[in-house]
Amino acid sequence: MELAELTTRGFSELLASDAPAPGGGSAAALEGALGAALIAMVCRLTADKPGYREHRETVLAVQEQAEALRVRFLDAMERDTEAFRRVSDAFALPKATEEEKAARSAAIQRGMAGCMAPPLEVMDLAAQALDLAASLLGRFNENSASDLGVAALSLRSGLQGAWLNVLINAGSLKDRGAAEAALETGRHLLARAMPLADKVYDAVASSLL
Repeated sequence: MELAELTTRGFSELLASDAPAPGGGSAAALEGALGAALIAMVCRLTADKPGYREHRETVLAVQEQAEALRVRFLDAMERDTEAFRRVSDAFALPKATEEEKAARSAAIQRGMAGCMAPPLEVMDLAAQALDLAASLLGRFNENSASDLGVAALSLRSGLQGAWLNVLINAGSLKDRGAAEAALETGRHLLARAMPLADKVYDAVASSLL
């Protein structure tokens, strides 16, 4: 069964088990999906409310994009766990002979390289979603302010959680060029998105005082 098809209880129990996957990477992707879902919720609570109709087209566009990002986060969650399982399978390969050791090592490296893609995608999706959240400032139903703030926090958690997975996977790659390229991409996404998360959260918190 796909992770996204589990109940909340079932997913949390699986996450709490001694199974190595799903782990932090999939949890980070789920945080992103929750953040995107909250953005879509805020949009639905805003679009047709009196006082916000001048922003209706913008809000509906944000809603559509947030929904698309939510689905992509969930897909990344599945692929993160699958990528880790491929690494686990590679570690289980025989290593009795030199040929087997070489084949096993190559398979592990291919698996580790594959593990880089999902967290980098989660970081990119989180940055896109935080752009959407920031675009709603001054244009959303203030009764849902806390929801937008939680969206920013969830997306920040997803962003930074995915970055930790990029870091740990990069450290295991023998191809240092590929590792450095991934790290540079991740740093760029952090620099772009973290200020957005802070901007949305601070704006919301200030509005609630």
